[in-house]
Amino acid sequence: MVSKQQRERETAGAVGRGLDLIDAVAAAGRALTIAELCGMLDLPKPTVHRLCQRLSTSGYLAREPGGHHYIVGPRLLRLALNVQRGGAGPERRAILQSVVDAVGETCNFTALSGDEVIYLDRVEARWPLRLHLEPGSRVPMHCTASGKLLLAFLPEAHRARILKTIALSPFTPNTIVEPGAFEAELTAIAAQGYSLDREEFLLGLTAIAVPVRDSNGVVVAAIACHAPSVRFSLARAVECLATFRQAAARMAETLSG
Repeated sequence: MVSKQQRERETAGAVGRGLDLIDAVAAAGRALTIAELCGMLDLPKPTVHRLCQRLSTSGYLAREPGGHHYIVGPRLLRLALNVQRGGAGPERRAILQSVVDAVGETCNFTALSGDEVIYLDRVEARWPLRLHLEPGSRVPMHCTASGKLLLAFLPEAHRARILKTIALSPFTPNTIVEPGAFEAELTAIAAQGYSLDREEFLLGLTAIAVPVRDSNGVVVAAIACHAPSVRFSLARAVECLATFRQAAARMAETLSG
């Protein structure tokens, strides 16, 4: 019969191994295979495989599409951002609210999670006609302003891996589905420093996104604004760039503290 003390030791060991695995994936800055994790942690393959499955199910890790590589999951990303922010939750919402007040449209704080965009936070405008996406919601990468922006600023190798696995599915007639044209779009976004959604995700909806950088200058998230095209034209979106960029700079300060 297993004693209480032995069960406690086994539980503590499992927790420690799980935390070590999370730490390894987070520190790597790239997707890791189970074989790589086995070597880094000096653990048998069945143990690492079991841990990866459990951590993926709980959202702390995510499996890259079409492969056996593991990356940081949405739950771990939210945890990391919360730790970085410290007590800055109200400050973050105040930043988003300032954009809503200035522009009159919903403002979002987004990041990548695997091959999708996850909404970390948002402040809604008061218009009756708007798109409802709660924090934690996910949208495609290739046809949204945030997704294209975050993809454009990924390290080249990471971006290439994602582009090999995602399908450029046509959500609307405006969705960019030709690989060469999509690569050109990402190059243009990286050069100009912002991204537009020209009714590529939903007909009648336009959006703009600007990068949020960490203390090392790495793009880790985005400030984005979307609204019905009848109210928020592409020209109007670009006119508001200064507001979005100021908000992104303020948001970056909350992440680097």
